[in-house]
Amino acid sequence: MESFTVDLAAAGRHLSTLRGYHGSIRMFCEYLISPHYDWVEICEAQFGTVPSQVCLPWNTIAHRFAFEGDGSRRPLTYDEVETLFNTADARVDDLVASGRKGALSALRDAQLLKTVYAFGLRRTEAVSLDLADLHHSSMRSWGRYGALYVRWGKAAGGGAPKRRTVLLVPEFDWWVPGMQQWVEEARPRFAGRDLPGIWVTERRTRVSPGYLDRRFSDLRDAAGLDRKLTLHSLRHSFATHLLEFGYAERFVQEQLGHEHASTTSIYASVSSDYKNRLLAHALKNLLESEGPQ
Repeated sequence: MESFTVDLAAAGRHLSTLRGYHGSIRMFCEYLISPHYDWVEICEAQFGTVPSQVCLPWNTIAHRFAFEGDGSRRPLTYDEVETLFNTADARVDDLVASGRKGALSALRDAQLLKTVYAFGLRRTEAVSLDLADLHHSSMRSWGRYGALYVRWGKAAGGGAPKRRTVLLVPEFDWWVPGMQQWVEEARPRFAGRDLPGIWVTERRTRVSPGYLDRRFSDLRDAAGLDRKLTLHSLRHSFATHLLEFGYAERFVQEQLGHEHASTTSIYASVSSDYKNRLLAHALKNLLESEGPQ
């Protein structure tokens, strides 16, 4: 067990990956030695030895920290989000003006990235969306673009993918016209009504998660943004900006599909300006409640 762990660590495997391997081996050993099965007796009869638990506290990796990712990971600022999307839109305009191929693909990619941000989606959740996943909300003026039904959320404990409905918030209503343009005007030129996926290609396939990562990186570099920013940073930005807009932490947790509030807290990194405004508001309320001295 020690040699197995050392070899993986030397190969650069992340702590969370090693912990996952340890967990799988631990569960398998628990199955082998469980009194509910006959494996212990069978092994003793066949091999003259019995299985045992090899994953112990002293030779496996414990989950000691709330966040073990790269410390450079952060959400995008409002200006960075605007710069990224302006760059994506400008690429569409340039392709249309030049008459070259690729304008529809560029339009799709721009709207896909905006969807990741506006709904705080993981990459697999985003590329797996179907037209049937466009839902209405209480904002009737948005029509079928008021919410997204996410059917391929991150699974836990080997279970089925988690499902949730993510509501569009008023601060992101700018997303609606672009989505209407893609779904109702541009997408039909790529695929007919027989294809369920929202993000289809000219080859009548779905956009892949890897492709989405590459498109984000290309646009990020074209926009001159920090190369440490990743596609997942848009999800962090979604959580952070919702909190700064004043939405309750529980609402943000439900939007992200997190089981625990502690997970949501890892995603949020509110700005100093927001903290200062919050403090100023609290002090104002305190002074007003005390009245004149």
